[in-house]
Amino acid sequence: DFVEFPSQVNEMWIFWPEIVAAYARHIETDEPLPAQVVERLNATESFNQGFATSEYLAASWLDQAWHSLRSTDGADAVDVAEFEAAALAEIGLDNPAVPTRYSSTYFAHIFSGGYSAGYYSYIWSEVLDADTVEWFRENGGLTRANGDRFRERLLGVGGSKDPLEAYRDFRGREAEIAPLLRRRGLDS
Repeated sequence: DFVEFPSQVNEMWIFWPEIVAAYARHIETDEPLPAQVVERLNATESFNQGFATSEYLAASWLDQAWHSLRSTDGADAVDVAEFEAAALAEIGLDNPAVPTRYSSTYFAHIFSGGYSAGYYSYIWSEVLDADTVEWFRENGGLTRANGDRFRERLLGVGGSKDPLEAYRDFRGREAEIAPLLRRRGLDS
């Protein structure tokens, strides 16, 4: 559930003003990227997120549907297109005008490797990362003390502690979905 969180949260710093000023510089003048350009880039963060979120959730649902089949359900004789349509209809995402991102016939993530029955970890990790970024904003931004707390209570414990317990130790509470909805512009 936690596998994508460290990389996703670290991707979020890319356009923080104090971070972008350190790397996004003009090749000849060494001037930092103008603040108004950074603001415009950040404003695009919520573009098309309704569709993108639906794609993620549909793929996650489909992954879970496949892994919920039992051999007694006749899993060996399932018609893939019918199965997908029925699974997506359960959550109202069976609209042919708005196809899902993946079809089971080429969606290897859900059948092999470490993501079998775990594709939802991408969106769950985004919930954690958005909530973490909000914690940083609420507590003074990217300071040494905040970074130390993040490293010591969450990243630094690695697999020695349940990840959600470590998250609670860092955040002081359970993760909330509201920060991700705000980030994606889906909160109104």
